Amino acid sequence: MITPPFVKPGATIGIVSTARKISKQELLPALELLDSWGLKAILGHTIGAEDHQFAGDDGLRTKDFQAMLDNPNIEAIWCARGGYGTVRMLDKLDFTNFKQNPKWIAGYSDITVLHSHVHSFGIETLHAQMPLEIEKRSEASRESLRKGLFGELPHLSTPSIHEFNRIGKATAPLVGGNLSVLYSLCGSPSSLDTRGKILFIEDLDEYLYHIDRMLQNLKRNGMIHDLAGLIVGGFTKMHDNSIPFGKSAEAIINELVAPFDYPVCYGFPAGHVEDNRALIFGRKVNLEVSDTSVNLRF
Repeated sequence: MITPPFVKPGATIGIVSTARKISKQELLPALELLDSWGLKAILGHTIGAEDHQFAGDDGLRTKDFQAMLDNPNIEAIWCARGGYGTVRMLDKLDFTNFKQNPKWIAGYSDITVLHSHVHSFGIETLHAQMPLEIEKRSEASRESLRKGLFGELPHLSTPSIHEFNRIGKATAPLVGGNLSVLYSLCGSPSSLDTRGKILFIEDLDEYLYHIDRMLQNLKRNGMIHDLAGLIVGGFTKMHDNSIPFGKSAEAIINELVAPFDYPVCYGFPAGHVEDNRALIFGRKVNLEVSDTSVNLRF
C-alpha cells in the first residue's frame, strides 16, 4: 500500500462536500480547528451550494472534487459531511493524477464510497470525523484526526467489556467503513476484497432486519468467510418493527461470524458515535482482543 505524504504545519487542506449540502457557517468550528493546528483551508464550490438535498448537482460535486484531487497545492482532502451522493459522481472522476500524486482523503459514512474505491488503487485513506460534526465529537476524536493527518501513528486501546468479544490476534490490512455503503457497492468495481484483511463496520439509523439483510449479502459475496479479524464500531439509533426482530445489531453480527475463528471486537470507538477515532484504511495493523482490552496498533 502507498502512504500519502503526511501534512506539516502550513499545509493546505481542501474541504469539499461530495454528498449532502452544508453551509460555510456550519464549517466555522472546523476552520478554527485547522487554524489551531497551523493548517490552511480552501473551501470548494460545493460549500453553500444546494440542489435539493445535495451540495450542488452531480456535475458541480464531480468538478469540485476533481479540482481537489488535481490541485498540487492541496495536500489533503477533508470531506465536509456524509449523507448520500458520493456514489453518483464516482464514475465521472479521473484518478490518474491522484494515483501518481496521492494525498489523504478523510471522512466516513457516505465517504466509505471513496475509501473502498481508492483502496483498489493501493492507496491508504483516513476514516475520520468530518467538519460538520467537530463540536459534537470528543476531544480524543479530534486529536486522533490530527495525529492521522500529521503521521503520529495512533495506538488505540479500549476495555474489552462486550460479551461477544472473541479473543485473538491478527496482523493484516484494515479496510471497511459504513455497512450500508459497503453493501451498496457489492458487485461493483468499487467493492472491497476483504480476504485476509481486518474488516471494520459501523452504521446508523437502520432497521435491525436490514442489518441482517446487508450482512447476509456480504457473507454471500465472500466478504466474511476469510477475514483476519472483525472490528465492530458504533451501531447507533437502530430501529425495530412492531413485531420485534429479536436480536440486537451486535447479536446479529455475532451469529453471522460464529462459524469462524478470527478475533472480533464490539463497541470499538469509531463510527457515528461521540468518540469517533481515526482509522487508517489500507494500513497493515495489529489487532489484539484479550479478556481485558482491545488494542489496535498502526
